[in-house]
Amino acid sequence: MIFVVKVATNKEDQAADLIATRAEKKNLEVYSLARPHGLRGYIIIEAQDIETAEQAVFNLPYVKGFIKKPIVFGEIEPMLAPVVAQINIEKGDIVEILTEPFKREKAKVVRINKQKEEVVVELLEAAVPIPVTVKIDNVKVIRRTKEEGEEESE
Repeated sequence: MIFVVKVATNKEDQAADLIATRAEKKNLEVYSLARPHGLRGYIIIEAQDIETAEQAVFNLPYVKGFIKKPIVFGEIEPMLAPVVAQINIEKGDIVEILTEPFKREKAKVVRINKQKEEVVVELLEAAVPIPVTVKIDNVKVIRRTKEEGEEESE
């Protein structure tokens, strides 16, 4: 049976370690723990039954709650299966930053790291060009560099 555990945001790894340690010490039938990428504040626990899962998480630091209704694997499969995102950003593109502290700033893409899903950009309005590393999800392409053979008309 699979259950969802609410934990303190940014403490998912520590909470998972504590749950795993308790399950091991008490010989509980906990089969797996998962911290899905992109799902902050939650851990997925697979255990024999609801009582075993509750024992594994009861009264631990960083654990905020336990959802007693089991879920089916199909509900969480997209979060656990690695998905190769189509990265549609190229070097030289002009992007808008979508998150703080540079929200709504325009920047030029200098470098792309597809493995880390990050881009290095230089702010256009800055007096001195300073490279800033931003997650690809946090930028939006607003102007594409001219393609081969095309002329730029503005």
